[in-house]
Amino acid sequence: MKPEVIVIGAGFAGSVIAERFAHVAGKRVLVLEKRAHVGGNMYDYIDENGVRRHEYGPHIFHTHSREVVDYLSQFTDWYPYQHRVLGHINGVVAPIPFNLTTIERSFPKEKAERLKTLLINEYGMEKKVPILQLRANANPEINELAEYIYEHVFKYYTMKQWGQTPEEIDPAVTGRVPVHISYDDRYFQDTYQMMPAHGFTGIFENMLKNEKIEVRLKTDAKSCLKVDLENKQILFEGEVFQGPVIFTGAIDDLLDYPLGELPYRSLEFDIQSHPHTYQEAATVNYPTPAQQNAFTRITEYKLLMQADQQPEATTIAVEYPLTYHHDGETGNIPYYPIAKEECRRQYQAYCELIRGIDNLHLLGRLAEYQYYNMDAIVAKALQMFSKLNETSHS
Repeated sequence: MKPEVIVIGAGFAGSVIAERFAHVAGKRVLVLEKRAHVGGNMYDYIDENGVRRHEYGPHIFHTHSREVVDYLSQFTDWYPYQHRVLGHINGVVAPIPFNLTTIERSFPKEKAERLKTLLINEYGMEKKVPILQLRANANPEINELAEYIYEHVFKYYTMKQWGQTPEEIDPAVTGRVPVHISYDDRYFQDTYQMMPAHGFTGIFENMLKNEKIEVRLKTDAKSCLKVDLENKQILFEGEVFQGPVIFTGAIDDLLDYPLGELPYRSLEFDIQSHPHTYQEAATVNYPTPAQQNAFTRITEYKLLMQADQQPEATTIAVEYPLTYHHDGETGNIPYYPIAKEECRRQYQAYCELIRGIDNLHLLGRLAEYQYYNMDAIVAKALQMFSKLNETSHS
């Protein structure tokens, strides 16, 4: 099959745009995937304990977007699932994000009541306040609470996760887990919260099941595709390729690192089996100093499954963040772009190199060097397809 569109990477970004080009535009699409499976970091499967294990860490679907739900529902049925996270906070196990319940569990009754009243009066109920904003509050009691939360919930978790202090990081990152002035113990408050009935892998398999889509697994795109920076063109199997090329991997890797490696955080998982349920919630965070626990969280995958399908035995993943090295032995998967100004500048310099190659389009967390939740990347892929499809008809 001679492709009209080439997509590199079979995660959400690549699979959605491949499906749209094939199904809506009727184009022949070639998907090149380095790994032995589709689904990118969303890949999951039933393991030896009968547990649906997420190979690259836990993924929970949540969104406010009806459009994204309607689109994905073509490829899967769902079951309702509302994620709750507990944390070991200064010797107490309590909900994260830090909320009114967490206050009740962390302080003596009288003090807890006073702090709750202060917060509600200052910010209102059901409000989310970023930790750095709370720390800037002039009220000494609120400030004392903010310091407590900062110390016991944010500081060490952030240092372990990112290898930096919260102040060194883009506020958009620390703002992702705010203080929640509410009794709502759910981790997310999105309108739609659910999990795919046959796992995330099932979505990708159904999405890519199209006679116009060819998926080549275990294929490094660089083995058959070359970005010719000098002549501003893309060569596929030695010939100039003029159709759209959607790249969802790491741009520094595609170009062979002429401007050095872009920094990422990686993860390593210690997978363990246990005969019975291990913990009270699907995810338990350990925002403790690294000397105490080098890991950030433990996920018990069976608790993400439908209650009537959960086996007796269980599989847990203990998560250790580490620095990414593209040729490293351990954790050599780039998970999270680093939200720092100098990293953005280095990424922009890479974008400058490919400027003028008009049929090369960057899409996704790695290619755009930007954190995306899965609903946001599905929406972005749908948007990019609409734009490219419109252009080809104009």
